[in-house]
Amino acid sequence: MRPVELPPLPGLNQLRVVLGVCGGIAAYKSAELVRLLMKQGCTVQVVMTESATQFIAPLTFQALSGRAVHVSQWPAGHSDNNIDRGMPHIDISRNADFLLIAPCTANSMAKYAHGFADNLLDNLVLARNCPMAIAPAMNVEMWNNPATQRNVNQLKNDGVHVFGPAAGEQACGEVGSGRMLEPFEIVLELARAVNHKPLAGKKVLLTAGPTFEAIDPVRGITNRSSGKMGYALAQAAWLMGADVSLVSGPTALPTPYGVRMVSVQSARQMHAAVFGQIEQQDLFIGVAAVADYGIKNPSAQKQKKQNEQPPGLHMEFELNPDILADVGEFASDQKKSLTVVGFAAETENLDEYANRKLDSKKAHFIVGNLAQQALGSDQTELTIYSKKLPPEYLASLDKLQAARAVLSFISKHS
Repeated sequence: MRPVELPPLPGLNQLRVVLGVCGGIAAYKSAELVRLLMKQGCTVQVVMTESATQFIAPLTFQALSGRAVHVSQWPAGHSDNNIDRGMPHIDISRNADFLLIAPCTANSMAKYAHGFADNLLDNLVLARNCPMAIAPAMNVEMWNNPATQRNVNQLKNDGVHVFGPAAGEQACGEVGSGRMLEPFEIVLELARAVNHKPLAGKKVLLTAGPTFEAIDPVRGITNRSSGKMGYALAQAAWLMGADVSLVSGPTALPTPYGVRMVSVQSARQMHAAVFGQIEQQDLFIGVAAVADYGIKNPSAQKQKKQNEQPPGLHMEFELNPDILADVGEFASDQKKSLTVVGFAAETENLDEYANRKLDSKKAHFIVGNLAQQALGSDQTELTIYSKKLPPEYLASLDKLQAARAVLSFISKHS
């Protein structure tokens, strides 16, 4: 399996992370976690329990992090750049911005919840003066045990972030909750934990990707939208604290982490999916490239090539519903505090068409770009239009950065 590569995430560059590794089979995943954190620009200091060394060697983490790995709470009779006073549980924690325990076993969770400390990592947890998160990893029955659930709730009440666990097949062969999150998911959770969350408590609904209008069971009319901008906005909204739902046409992209996905094909399916949940939303962002027309008479069978005259397929088109206009009308009629944002991907006259769309769709904001520069690209230049403010131009950024900039502007001016 190819390693997952993440774009630069906000708040992680130069973040000083102490990574605690407990004794469980998921400890092997923590090596990949160190690699991903280092690529984000974090400095990583690994601290292992004795039992963790039975699953993976400290030398692995030392090679990946470039720093000596600490296991024992007892001074070894020498000092290094990190431990100068023979008090590792104090010195390591004072040099940290964040303490992350991954994997965190049921035993360690119980100790952290009740303040027990009989090894270096336990003492670090008690002595820390920085935020902390755990990524639980254990058998499904251990996770569901009432004692474990009491301990998790206690840690949450104490302000500890709990990343996961995931559900799926476990090393023991059983299936259920208790799997440690994948390393890239833990990195995303960490980015969300350390950043300001201006969308906390908000419900955000987005559309993304193309729509596909069927001609027959195997062919149809679509467009070149990759979905990258909409997916980046969904991921950025989640990183900024929102509860995010994404209605997407067919793309080759993985579902953004933490986001609820509804997959659709046609414009009419997308319209139905949007209006199935629009009443609960605080912010709607229509990024999808929705087909203006659908096929009125799709064939139930694959159409064969025709050699006789007249050649070609005979299709009748019908106008598709206008999702953005209908959402704008809904927000206006209901006098609902729903912020409506649309996208305008044009090939010319961007200012003219975007401002026209702002009026015709009853949108609060229109985000415009030139399609020939943005389609399929990982970079984009955007301009944000609104009725009350002058256009806000965003220079070329990768799409996740651009998404954060757009959402920050909208949250500030809504």
